[in-house]
Amino acid sequence: MTRTAFLFPGQGSQRVGMGRDLAERHPDLVRPIFHTADDVLGLDLTRLCWEGPEEELRRTDITQPAIFVASLAAYRVLEARLPAPVVVAGHSLGEYTALVAAGVLDWITALRLVRRRGELMAAVNERTPGAMAAVVGPPASAVERWCAEVSDAAALSVEVANYNSDTQTVVSGTVAGVDALTERALAERGLLDGDDVQVTRLGVGAPFHCSLMREVEAEFATDLDAAHFARPRIPVVANVTASVVSSGDDARAALKAQLAGSVRWRQSLDTVAGHDVSACVEVGPGRVLTGLTRRSLPHLECHSAADARRVDRLVAQLAPEPLASVRSA
Repeated sequence: MTRTAFLFPGQGSQRVGMGRDLAERHPDLVRPIFHTADDVLGLDLTRLCWEGPEEELRRTDITQPAIFVASLAAYRVLEARLPAPVVVAGHSLGEYTALVAAGVLDWITALRLVRRRGELMAAVNERTPGAMAAVVGPPASAVERWCAEVSDAAALSVEVANYNSDTQTVVSGTVAGVDALTERALAERGLLDGDDVQVTRLGVGAPFHCSLMREVEAEFATDLDAAHFARPRIPVVANVTASVVSSGDDARAALKAQLAGSVRWRQSLDTVAGHDVSACVEVGPGRVLTGLTRRSLPHLECHSAADARRVDRLVAQLAPEPLASVRSA
């Protein structure tokens, strides 16, 4: 039997139409999730996910619950057709979906927390406009050094937000800080040991995972403290520590730290691989994590469950024969 890890995507993986084909193929499993989310949030999230408009779907307070619900829908389909994963992890807001899969949070509670998280993050950006950019090529240590140089020299705010892979590091901060970091990084083109430098501004609605988010940490901590966190049923890897949380309290503390803390995704993948997995499945829209995993852990099978076609193909590959035959009967 294949030992799988389920990985859940974060903001930036949204697309108009996400979840619609799954709802058409598996209406009993998927439609109730979308419709319940509409009722819980008082928001026509189903229409926004399935029809857009794209501009509204990109709003941080909309994007985060939308990706959560679309990822949860894909997970419910896989849960009904495949053996349980041996470990789970989620990138940024994807950690909430991972906690649902691990039995730490019920999905309605997680949905409310994700919606609140998105609202608070968007509010920070309204008060202090920020930006994020992916720096590709140099090692994270070089990007850390450039962030420190820019921050010290010009009193600007820019920090490492995501350690995505050995050659992709995301920075976050004020618009001026990210602009200065971009200029500093591009100045190194041709000067590093064979590493080209590329910088791409990310289309996100706030400066995630940096100290600018500290102003809403206490407010969000109140919401987290009011929620029930159970003991994980399966190992779940936290972003900020890249280690497995052992209790509900540990999971809550990790989410508190995650708001302004760096996502240590590359390190988290090593922890995932340490659970003797042979395949990683990205459960939700997009294929960002699939690409990162293939580059970081090339010895593992990597699969995407981004749509109904890929889900069906995945089940055909990974479902044990008795399970597949029984559930298709």
